[in-house]
Amino acid sequence: MHIDTFGRKIDYLRISITDRCNERCLYCMPEGYQGWSLKPDHLTAGEIIRIVRVAADMGLRKFRLTGGEPLLRPDLVQIVAGMAAIPGVEQIGISTNGTRLAALAKPLREAGLATVNVSLDALDPGLYHQMTGGTLGPVLAGIRTAASAGFDRVKLNCVLMRGMNEGEIWPLVLFAAEHGFPLRLIELMPVTSGGVLTERNFMSSAEAMELLRQRDQLIPQPERHVGFGPAKYYQLRHTGALVGFIGALTNPHFCETCNKLRLTADGKVRPCLADHGEISLRETLRCGDGDTGIRELLQSAVLGKPQEHRFRGAFQPCRPMTAIGG
Repeated sequence: MHIDTFGRKIDYLRISITDRCNERCLYCMPEGYQGWSLKPDHLTAGEIIRIVRVAADMGLRKFRLTGGEPLLRPDLVQIVAGMAAIPGVEQIGISTNGTRLAALAKPLREAGLATVNVSLDALDPGLYHQMTGGTLGPVLAGIRTAASAGFDRVKLNCVLMRGMNEGEIWPLVLFAAEHGFPLRLIELMPVTSGGVLTERNFMSSAEAMELLRQRDQLIPQPERHVGFGPAKYYQLRHTGALVGFIGALTNPHFCETCNKLRLTADGKVRPCLADHGEISLRETLRCGDGDTGIRELLQSAVLGKPQEHRFRGAFQPCRPMTAIGG
């Protein structure tokens, strides 16, 4: 565990293993984005495992694989197994769109994967396709398989977009309650381009909470922590659903307990999603030296972590979410 310059304990690394995706969510991948053309741009499985080993030796304990869509990597199970064998690694999770989860849930669980977060922005097939460019059926099949695969936890993530899926919030709550999944409702962030976020399509956590209050009573769960993220959880009295709200833009205290670093698929450590600062590890990984250089760069990333994100200003991402890691 490392302490940054603002007293926050940094013990969590989110690792993007590819910028490729088989969906095109409106809030994640810009129109026309094709991904990196050269395979050497991506870290290899061995390089990822090496970074995790150094990070775990430094005291980082929680790791999450992201993308793009991480289930597109053919060596994903190998990566998970390699990470799980490292002393100090306490939990490995994955964030996925779920389209390939039905086939991979069991081998991933056997390799050591503990938790799964599935993006599910709508239960209406037509609206799901409109928001993601994908097909809902395989996602639901993946969720069902994950639920029976023995993971410690399966969570659902929904990005709120006014004029698109506010009518899906209650169906998603009922679906989550029926299956015992925590549901997280996430405010839209400008991570594709600055123009993706407008007053017309932005829906705040407070608005989503008010919609739910029209149907059920929300009971605050201030001591409830489901994973290691920033969600504030509420239990719905009548449905029993556990709903978390992630208000990156409207919660003024959002960054106060941030405990994470991000590693991009091309080997850059990013201390904050909404800050352009990055430190490249790829050259150090490939120069043939020992692990000291990697450790020093990770330590620099911790010390370079900003106090707050920059989403509330006129933030313009230098590269899209799919190239940073979800």
